[in-house]
Amino acid sequence: MSHEETQTGGWIRSAVARFEGPLVRYAAHITGDLERGRDVVQETFLQLCRQDPSKLDGYLAEWLFTVCRNQAMDVKRKENRMKTLTHEQASVQKSKEVNHEAATENRDTAQHILKVLGGLSDNQQEVVRLKFQAGLSYQEISRVTDLSVSNVGYLIHTAIQKIRKKLKVETA
Repeated sequence: MSHEETQTGGWIRSAVARFEGPLVRYAAHITGDLERGRDVVQETFLQLCRQDPSKLDGYLAEWLFTVCRNQAMDVKRKENRMKTLTHEQASVQKSKEVNHEAATENRDTAQHILKVLGGLSDNQQEVVRLKFQAGLSYQEISRVTDLSVSNVGYLIHTAIQKIRKKLKVETA
């Protein structure tokens, strides 16, 4: 980023333009609600405004996803304390999220893949979403999740194998 961008806050506008969508999807997945996800991302960008850009140079994506993850987990914990969803309510909420994401892509394919993704472990879902929805590298995912790079690679590899196997079985 140029000195002028840093001085004028252009680096923040650039970060919002590049990361807002992936962060909202990530936070919404963690919190289970699109609006809460948007609130989490807004708070993440507010925290970014208080940071020294030179300290985040080269680590912006990791910093944003780590802060977003921590905020979303806090929201989720608070929400779980306030009310417990029944299994039926959780199923309805998940189907709403799937339908929202599927509207931007081929509905049938997206819903099917998201359903298969939902069958993975929480760790596998998180690293797959960070890799393919947010476009983070294994190293960046490692820093966001506190998992080793090799563990991230293993989780992604096994998740893809499970997805392929499930899709093959269902289309055969």
